[in-house]
Amino acid sequence: MLPPKSNFSEWYHEIIQQAQIMDIRYPVKGLYVWFPFGFKLRNLVYGKLKEIMDREHDEVYFPALIPETELGKEGQHIKGFEDEVYWITHGGLDELDVKLALRPTSETAMYPMFKLWIRSHADLPLKVYQVVNVFRYETKHTRPLIRLREITSFKEAHTAHRNYEEAEENVKKAISAYKEFYDSLAIPYMVIKRPEWDKFPGADYTIAFDTIMPDGRTLQIGTVHHLADNFAKTFDIKYETPNGDHAYVHQTCYGISERCIASLISIHGDDVGLVLPFDFAPHQIVIIPILYKGKEELVMSLANRVYETLKGMGFRVVMDTSDDRPGAKYYRWELFGVPIRIEIGPREAESNEVVVSFRDEKVKRKVPAEELTEERIREWGREMHERLRDKAYREMVEKIRYFDNLGEIAEWIGKGVALFHLCESLECGGRVEEEAKAGVLGQLVEIPEGIEVSNRGQCIVCGREGKLNAIAKSY
Repeated sequence: MLPPKSNFSEWYHEIIQQAQIMDIRYPVKGLYVWFPFGFKLRNLVYGKLKEIMDREHDEVYFPALIPETELGKEGQHIKGFEDEVYWITHGGLDELDVKLALRPTSETAMYPMFKLWIRSHADLPLKVYQVVNVFRYETKHTRPLIRLREITSFKEAHTAHRNYEEAEENVKKAISAYKEFYDSLAIPYMVIKRPEWDKFPGADYTIAFDTIMPDGRTLQIGTVHHLADNFAKTFDIKYETPNGDHAYVHQTCYGISERCIASLISIHGDDVGLVLPFDFAPHQIVIIPILYKGKEELVMSLANRVYETLKGMGFRVVMDTSDDRPGAKYYRWELFGVPIRIEIGPREAESNEVVVSFRDEKVKRKVPAEELTEERIREWGREMHERLRDKAYREMVEKIRYFDNLGEIAEWIGKGVALFHLCESLECGGRVEEEAKAGVLGQLVEIPEGIEVSNRGQCIVCGREGKLNAIAKSY
């Protein structure tokens, strides 16, 4: 049995193991092993992400080792990661002439090659992505899928463009792509421009996707960075213009890690286990034959027919013929988040019917076996997706409050996200963070539906004109 989800930290720790997402027993702190079930879930989720990326990007793979000479070229960038880098100093017994870093992120691995790949305006835009592992020496409390020392599934896209404006257009496209991805997972999000003091090292500006976890803390689940020509100048990435001049490219990069899996598990799951959207569940349908003495053949005949029909339609279906009691079977497949459960007992077999129930509802309905068509089942999947999306969005909005009093923010922090107006001064931002004992997330790019507040107002600290900002305790 799982702890109640209201005890989120313990619930999350247990569901990761009991639902066989990750094994936390690997003997290195911050490194975890994917169970087969968890890795299937990961592949289904990342399959959607790659489908979206593949429309306008080419997939590549760059090495995990970065020479210290390259990593150190962009001063702001290395300063932002210097406390987190794993260094390789020896090859066998020999000390290396140049230390090698295990990539914390891949700008400094990719951009020396971009310099070689990009020659003229005809080579632009360049848009590539990779799904790789990255390593960061986390000194904070590590947590599976949320804060790790080896991020095993880091999707990072990197692009190069002719000028600032074309790169900015690509930032908008990246935001749109990430919206599509998280909408497909039924995960609600806020799109927030990070403050100057918290942007990606070396970026002109950073846009982040944040969701709110069940305990009121936010989780950053995606970032999009406009790099301007900062890295291009460092790595001398130029192109020949149509009139024969040379100019630096302008770049963007954007990433999503397995925090997308963490948010999927945390936001939709309940006291019983996982609740997974139909398209992403490793097992979409479970068939449970309920056998009585003398009626086994009758029940199994219909169960096998339904199983073969659904499998032939391309659904990921499993039939539980174990010796466990029906209640134990129900609990097992609810733990694993199977969206649709089909029960077949002697009465159903005699009338050629099945009992259908959905993981997110406690309602059973009898359906003639002939009505289990591909169209009907996919419609059920879409309906479940909408229910999950609506419920998750309502729960997110309930955890967002607007304040015009600094003291009230401090009282709310820890329960959810506080919205307030803030001028762009570092001094006022620091004052809010000090009072609230939390980090300013930044300016809201979009105000979530259901939140009635103006984007502009008086700064909560100094009273000057400010923009709508968010603050919260974060993972």
